[in-house]
Amino acid sequence: MKQSAIDSTGAGRGNLKSYTTGFVCSVVLTAISFVFVMSGIPSRPLVLSTIILAAIAQILVHLHYFLHLESSSTARWNILALVFTLLIMVLFVGGSLWIMHSLNYRMM
Repeated sequence: MKQSAIDSTGAGRGNLKSYTTGFVCSVVLTAISFVFVMSGIPSRPLVLSTIILAAIAQILVHLHYFLHLESSSTARWNILALVFTLLIMVLFVGGSLWIMHSLNYRMM
């Protein structure tokens, strides 16, 4: 078996097996969410928690199998860039929600 290689920038290159595994995991996680929503049997908090957990798992699957982010020493800069991107996204989303809440409060 051929292991995925890492080039000089720390980015990994996958093989067909890793891409297939990632695709199957993504489809299964999407199907789990879809079944929970469409069944109508579980309670609302159970459905929401299942969707949130499946979404977090799917993010991790995409980061590992498709973006090849790992904890090896050569990929640390890629992980640092990801953390910085998440910080910027939290600032944008949080700031937007704060502004909308403030505007809603002032309009009432």
